[in-house]
Amino acid sequence: MESLKNKNVLITGATGGIGSKTVQLLAGSGAHLFLAARNAEKLAEVAAQHNIPAEQTLALDLSKPEEVAVLREKFFNRFGTIDVLVNAAGVGIIKQMETLTEIDFLKTLNYNLYAPFLLVKAFLPAMKEQKKGLIINIPGVLGKVPMAGAAAYSASKYGLVGMMQSIREEVKRTEIRITNLFLGGADTPFWDTIDLRVQRDKMVMAEEASKAIWFLCQQPSSGVVSEMVLQPFNHQAI
Repeated sequence: MESLKNKNVLITGATGGIGSKTVQLLAGSGAHLFLAARNAEKLAEVAAQHNIPAEQTLALDLSKPEEVAVLREKFFNRFGTIDVLVNAAGVGIIKQMETLTEIDFLKTLNYNLYAPFLLVKAFLPAMKEQKKGLIINIPGVLGKVPMAGAAAYSASKYGLVGMMQSIREEVKRTEIRITNLFLGGADTPFWDTIDLRVQRDKMVMAEEASKAIWFLCQQPSSGVVSEMVLQPFNHQAI
């Protein structure tokens, strides 16, 4: 495994249940972190907990090209290169087709597919220039196996998987690695606003999900983990 010490890492969704715990693990491994999230107050709290300077944080809407451009500028003003991009941001809207609105559908695509596109568009050129780097996305298991009520969510995550697989073909003659983490039910605030009967005590703990990301950030230079599937034995209520 490669050491994370002194690696330059961008984490989006850094205030989420998994993102914040990933920050803790990567900071403890000696990485130089730049944190991005929507909520400025929560972002400041997470940064302060790990002594990350305010100059290495940015509250933004990742679905807006002009704000992603600012993120790119601030990141490279602080760090000359990028080693790892961890995209832990996104939204979860789980509704049956009868209640799923056009606004719900477009919002899901906007944050789960268009925003990652903007991120890769902004940071991949630097990786191509240095001919190395690592991009980790979290399509979730619904980007591999859909379920009822996840039409919008699965559409966004299947799109993300297809996009990253295509980009992988573009960079296959470099040392740029692309990893998809297919994460099943994890006990995070993701489920707080979702009207679905689940057994959260049987879900993957957020701490364990973040350890998977921490592990993936240390892939050996001689190989790549193209995808990892991590899910509970069973979290659906009967």
